[in-house]
Amino acid sequence: MARIERALLSVTDKTGIVDFARALSGLGIEILSTGGTFRALKDAGVANVREVAEVTEFPEMLDGRVKTMHPRITGGILAMRSKAEHMAALAEHKIPRIDLVCVNLYQFEKVAANRDAELHELIENIDIGGPTMIRSAAKNWQDVAIVTSVADYPAIVEELKSTGELAPNTLWNLAKAAFTTTAAYDRAISARLSQIPTPADVHAAPEALPATLDIRAPRSLSLRYGENPHQSAALYTTSKTGIAGAEQLQGKELSYNNLVDLDAAWQLVLEFDAPASAIIKHTNPCGCAEGATLAESYKRAFEADPVSAFGGVLAFNREVDAETATEIAKTFIEAIAAPGYTAEALAILAPKKNLRLLKVTAAPLEPVVKSITGGFLAQTADVHRLDRAEAVVKTKRAPTEAEWAALEFGWKVCKHVKSNAIVYANAGQTISVGAGQMSRVDSVKVGAMKAVLPLKGAVVASDAFFPFPDGMELAASHGVTAFIHPGGSVNDDKVIESADRLGVAMVFTGVRHFRH
Repeated sequence: MARIERALLSVTDKTGIVDFARALSGLGIEILSTGGTFRALKDAGVANVREVAEVTEFPEMLDGRVKTMHPRITGGILAMRSKAEHMAALAEHKIPRIDLVCVNLYQFEKVAANRDAELHELIENIDIGGPTMIRSAAKNWQDVAIVTSVADYPAIVEELKSTGELAPNTLWNLAKAAFTTTAAYDRAISARLSQIPTPADVHAAPEALPATLDIRAPRSLSLRYGENPHQSAALYTTSKTGIAGAEQLQGKELSYNNLVDLDAAWQLVLEFDAPASAIIKHTNPCGCAEGATLAESYKRAFEADPVSAFGGVLAFNREVDAETATEIAKTFIEAIAAPGYTAEALAILAPKKNLRLLKVTAAPLEPVVKSITGGFLAQTADVHRLDRAEAVVKTKRAPTEAEWAALEFGWKVCKHVKSNAIVYANAGQTISVGAGQMSRVDSVKVGAMKAVLPLKGAVVASDAFFPFPDGMELAASHGVTAFIHPGGSVNDDKVIESADRLGVAMVFTGVRHFRH
């Protein structure tokens, strides 16, 4: 048990600090403080507050870089109360015991989020004294309470009011949280600074990927199981953005597969500026469309493959309205991701008690990380957007304006289909998708086989080149009139020659969109 007689409060985030200090002072606890925290407490009229400089008999200096790093502060924190020689040293040097340390750190991550932040600005926002106080108190956790979260203030005050001291379990949990705080802080500094060239090469471009891959995220949700019932799973979240940080408004608990599919759907709809809908099954789109309204886009996405849409996962790039919700309610859907829902839409979907509704805030692009045995792979996100001016028409016949619109749409969807990927499309609508086959011609066959809507007059987008004319010829035999793919095969000339013979248009992008 730790009896609290003296507390050190030094915080950057001053949320709740005045009330916390006032409660401590009301319990007879002396408060030591520094800089802005000291001024905030004095201005608020908190009693029993002393400035750290009064204890150290040494002023703050070096623009505030040196405040608490002094034997009369660190000694009062680190001294083990059970060791007589420690307590004798405190008495000899007139060092007061400090029983509670409340510290939060310079907001380095807030500054680091600005990609244009200068090195000197980043350096000046690296806290030194704060981590020292935190680690000192956490190391001596049996005797000193270390408070690093505003959320802990009320419970600490309540326990002190109830028992007059803090229990060992409380002290230990606070210490573990403190070490997590400093570890995350150091990781954030290391990750951000690793992106900056050496001062001797200040004009060099920042590295796209960090020299050290540092993955750290708290578990935010334990899942019932993983991809299959015999596998354990959990969700780890780094922010309140994206699918991982989405707010669940309705429905039963999310599954591992729900989250994977929701992320695939969400990434796909973010490709579009017009109202758009995506229907995902096992991470592949079975329907995707744009429309003048969100409801129209959903109807067009759904009609491409109504059978596969049953039990699918949806994503929308607009707030879901009543008209769209009415269409959704006509079939069984597992989960939906959208930036929001109108009150009317929520009321329409409410009777579907198991339907998971997620409200999602767009997340900044992060490196794509995948685990393999013995390590990790990381790559930058595939953010390529087709620039029609950079695409090269390879056939004698150029695409018509309608074909161009369909090719551009299909190319956006193709990026989100597992390789080998073939997308049959019209302007603003998928017609059918052939995904994940071991040969490209098989993806062409699967897409044609699954087509519900007419293929005649559609276009085809392929995530990689056609290695032989056969895949292109098969699609053309179904009435496809134009193709878009990266090009780059040793047989490009043969494929182009065949396209000219068939009278179809073909465009090379020079960019591949493999997705494994």
